[in-house]
Amino acid sequence: MPSPRLILGLESSCDDTAAAVVRVTEDGPAEILSNVIAGQTELHAAFGGVVPEIAARAHAEKLDICVKQALTQAEMALSDMNAIAVTAGPGLIGGVVSGVMCAKGLSAATGIPLYGVNHLAGHALTPRLTDGVPYPYLMLLVSGGHCQFLMVQGPDDFIRLGGTMDDAPGEAFDKIARLIGLSQPGGPAIETAALSGDPERFKFPRPLLDRPGCDMSFSGLKTAVLRTRDALIAASGGLTRQDQFDLAASFQVAVVDVLAFKTARAFALYPKGADRTLCVAGGVAANKAIRAALETISNQNEAAFVAPPLALCTDNAAMIAYAAAEQMDVRGPDDMTLSARPRWPLDSTAQPMLGSGKKGAKA
Repeated sequence: MPSPRLILGLESSCDDTAAAVVRVTEDGPAEILSNVIAGQTELHAAFGGVVPEIAARAHAEKLDICVKQALTQAEMALSDMNAIAVTAGPGLIGGVVSGVMCAKGLSAATGIPLYGVNHLAGHALTPRLTDGVPYPYLMLLVSGGHCQFLMVQGPDDFIRLGGTMDDAPGEAFDKIARLIGLSQPGGPAIETAALSGDPERFKFPRPLLDRPGCDMSFSGLKTAVLRTRDALIAASGGLTRQDQFDLAASFQVAVVDVLAFKTARAFALYPKGADRTLCVAGGVAANKAIRAALETISNQNEAAFVAPPLALCTDNAAMIAYAAAEQMDVRGPDDMTLSARPRWPLDSTAQPMLGSGKKGAKA
């Protein structure tokens, strides 16, 4: 690996516009020189979720500003960069297109090599950026749109051990928050409400625990919460604050139980050795209850547990820049035919879990 490498990263797959500069050396830890994120929470607040068209327009307006801020904070010029990395999928297609076109323009104008990065690979490789975790390691990637267990064997080598068959946990958190009258984004709102709730008041299901393997399902759990909410409203004419807290706590503990149980199953597929590590990444990995449960499972399996800092669990461009730095050793740069992909499974050899169509397998 030539040392050092300076990579400009761009991320725009959902509702965060981000740019970052990362320095990677051959014999030392990677260094995040800047990590700029322009959120869109206020733009989508009135709609109860992310509106793709609004998100795409905001990305187009903010990407160049974020790039300038990232370079300024890193005290670098664009000409100092060894590569330009950009999320090329999966994600909301309008946002991904915005990022890819911006990166293409910068690459074409400067001649700096262009690398399209799988957004999920960025999350999956974050433990190497933050903690230098050696390959192979077990990864639970749990976010708003994805949930899967991966064996991470290299910068572009992922084996899927299992995943969600329907809703991802982050999606379920958002939907439940809306159902019970909490704010968005749903993950932090549910976690905060759960602190004041009784997790034993409502006995929600833990789907697929009776099935072998690591696959998960959260749609039935979501339906159970909906029916319980409707029953409370029918009986009392509405939800009290305590009802909201108890629904949040009972829902959250059900998700925690499913993730912990299936993580134990995933460990059975992880070859035993001296350096076993469980890593967790993605926006839902910011949930403290989920982290605590996963750490307990790791200890029971005599494995290290790594959870990146909260700021690097959610979408960011530093992870995209770092993923490109690692992948530069195993593949060449992309050219101007690089296209945005709404769907892009990490393990292309695995059977699709969520179906497929003209756009390809969802996961």
